[in-house]
Amino acid sequence: MTREHYIPFNKEFLLEQQIIPFAKDPKNSTDFKRLFDIIEHYYHYEAFNLNRNLKQNYALFDPDLSLKERKTFINKSDFSVFKETLLTVLDQGNYTRIDQETLDKAFQDSDLIGLKLSIDFNAFQDYELYVRGHHKSKEKVKKYFFWKKEIEIEYYDRVLIYLHYNDTHFLKKKKVKLGKMPIEPGSVVLKIFKRVPKNDIETIFPNAIPRMSTTDKLLLWVPGIFGGISLLSAKVIPALITMYDAYQTGETIDLLNSKTSLNQGLIALGILSAYCFRQYNNFINKKIKYSKILSDSLYFKNLGNNSGAFYSLLNSSEEEILKETILAYTFLYKSDQPLTAEELDSQIESWFETKLNTNLDFDVKDALSKLKNIGLGIETNGKWEVIALNEALIKIDELWDNVFEYNQKSAFKI
Repeated sequence: MTREHYIPFNKEFLLEQQIIPFAKDPKNSTDFKRLFDIIEHYYHYEAFNLNRNLKQNYALFDPDLSLKERKTFINKSDFSVFKETLLTVLDQGNYTRIDQETLDKAFQDSDLIGLKLSIDFNAFQDYELYVRGHHKSKEKVKKYFFWKKEIEIEYYDRVLIYLHYNDTHFLKKKKVKLGKMPIEPGSVVLKIFKRVPKNDIETIFPNAIPRMSTTDKLLLWVPGIFGGISLLSAKVIPALITMYDAYQTGETIDLLNSKTSLNQGLIALGILSAYCFRQYNNFINKKIKYSKILSDSLYFKNLGNNSGAFYSLLNSSEEEILKETILAYTFLYKSDQPLTAEELDSQIESWFETKLNTNLDFDVKDALSKLKNIGLGIETNGKWEVIALNEALIKIDELWDNVFEYNQKSAFKI
């Protein structure tokens, strides 16, 4: 898997790590914490505006709202604005979209449930999956009878699934059973999950239905059909024919031999039926296991649905932006000379690798853009530096003062 922009450490931990060089000067240490406390509040204000934008433009497509509530947002909710804002939040939170090739591979493979799932994609006008963070874990899975094998499974730490359902006309045309759909046609569904197996990612689709694989079908039907025909032709049918012929001709029926042959055939058929039942029961057990995995996903792995998912996404976005700003500012602040973006990027990534044993792709371009936007970063001939700590506090205070301009308007009127 390629390196991610996602920084897998919380902001408090990173802040404490970056304060270490300032420990000798209590004032600088206090000012440093104060600076990023103000910056965090400013980013939270920006996130509040994004949340309001998302909710306003999503309301018309929100399946959690009643039809009456949704109608009030006709001509108020703009789908294109909603989608653009959502993608902005995902990008800021360092989520990446799963490409179709990776999805197709996941649909074919299975690590835990060993089931082939059927998904009717006609239900969706569009579907997308976004992930952030990954790790590997060893799990024991059943292979043959009582033998369990330990395998290494790759998990996504966070997964967002975006589902835009087709309208009623299209669904009827494609013969999608509307009665079984839990969502109103035309709705947009958002769900966030944690710790989802990479090769079982299809389990988070709400319309995934377990189907028998080719192997399951062969193990069930081939022995059943051929074994049944063989036993019927070798034991049961000849015995019945002999008994019927004797009855027709009036001859004495050898009940002992006929019953023995018939009983042997029926016992063999009973054993064959038990085998077929066992194979089918294995499939049913897999379906039960899948239901449990789905239940665990819904109750224990689900972090948010629809408009409720915005808060999780925006919190992630806020944290990632703040972490990038903290790192970019402190590394430039500690540097004796201005640094190019490439030099800064290399220093931060090396620090993560040597100090925290983490290999990531720091989004230096985004971090420097944030510093410049809030007035803390200065670029001169391709090299970057930051303003002093006391100046930075003044600059951030001015930034907050200009967020609301009511005081200036009042003063003008007087």
